[in-house]
Amino acid sequence: MSEWKIVPIYGIAKPKQIVNCVDRELLSVYLGKGVVPFSSQVAKRTNVTSTDLSKYQAVDYGDFVLNNQQAWRGSVGVSKYSGIISPAYIVLALSNDISTDFANYLFQSRSMIDKYVVCSKGVGSIQRNIYWDYLKRVKLALPPSAEQDQIVRFLDWKVSQINHLIRAKKKQILLLQEQKRAMVDKAITKGLKFNASMKNSDVNWLGDIPDHWEVCSCKYLFNERNERSELGEETHLSMSQKYGLIPNNQLDERRMLSESYVGGKLCYENDLVLNRLKAHLGVFALAPQMGVVSPDYTVLKVNTNKIIPDFAQHTLHCESCRPELRIRVRGVVEGFWRLYTEDFNTIKLPLPSIEEQQEILTYIYAHSDKSNLLISSIKTEINLLQEYRTRLISDVVTGKMDVSAVEVPQYEEQEEMDEKELMDENEEGMDE
Repeated sequence: MSEWKIVPIYGIAKPKQIVNCVDRELLSVYLGKGVVPFSSQVAKRTNVTSTDLSKYQAVDYGDFVLNNQQAWRGSVGVSKYSGIISPAYIVLALSNDISTDFANYLFQSRSMIDKYVVCSKGVGSIQRNIYWDYLKRVKLALPPSAEQDQIVRFLDWKVSQINHLIRAKKKQILLLQEQKRAMVDKAITKGLKFNASMKNSDVNWLGDIPDHWEVCSCKYLFNERNERSELGEETHLSMSQKYGLIPNNQLDERRMLSESYVGGKLCYENDLVLNRLKAHLGVFALAPQMGVVSPDYTVLKVNTNKIIPDFAQHTLHCESCRPELRIRVRGVVEGFWRLYTEDFNTIKLPLPSIEEQQEILTYIYAHSDKSNLLISSIKTEINLLQEYRTRLISDVVTGKMDVSAVEVPQYEEQEEMDEKELMDENEEGMDE
């Protein structure tokens, strides 16, 4: 540390604001990823852009970019691309005293994120603007150029090792989830008696079923409920692909919410509620309580004399049943396809006796609990690895850990991949 210099950020970074570069590639800053092309799948998932790009700012290779409203969360990065970025961002040109790769590690480190929080002002915890007049005075410990390069080599190596472990554990989770889905699918469609006599169901997605089971159209298992809220004072329930149908105040996602739920559809405990626009993607769930939902949802009362609500939900969520939902949607443009009740009603489901349905559910619950416990344990391990990676980067870039004498071996660089990327990779290897 004796040769490290203490410098304010303004000593190595200068604001720049060059506009009218509409021919450049559009960039975005994404939490945990840094600066990425807007065309990448990472950016496409959440970001929107203006049709007028004339006020977008030019970004050159090596520029430091901060999301003005989200820097306090770590939405910053040093660009490895040339392009343009939203006028709501801060773009800083860095001096030659700091290397691009070292700067990227430093400015995304936990130690720097803590400083962004101090330099940000705002109301609440959703939007806090960062101010250059505060940020520019933040002091940095800057090592010599050769040591910056050594730090980058060391961190690239160690981060790749950690990412490899995280990726392997995420694959374990995907495998367990796939095994759980297969277990549910088999139990729902074939029953629990492995030596049971089977018959042809005459339903393509079902194939053979136990010969004492029936097949029944949804028309006879569900009745549409179209009761409306008069005052809109009932508990508002929101549909989440992650959590199902839950009270809106339990959501951890930002939503555009109606100011009034007058005229919203009422649902009751164990009603099946479908988001018509996304039901073919599996976005439907049983209502956990009485409440009010969007008028564009479908609310179905379950005929409990024939089918247990949870058995119905598990059946419709089966992987083998999912195509039955997809082929029944209507609409011209993808994204606006709707599943209407009259089409839903034509789906045919397997129908064991109520007693056997309960036996199957008990089996599913027990095996799912075991899988969920194992998945939870692996997620804890992933969180610990991610925390270790965060702490390691912060300790090294601030000089708390001296790596100047560490010999970095040959290694294969490995990025941490999110679940969607892992699923895409797995699908590429499947023969279908």
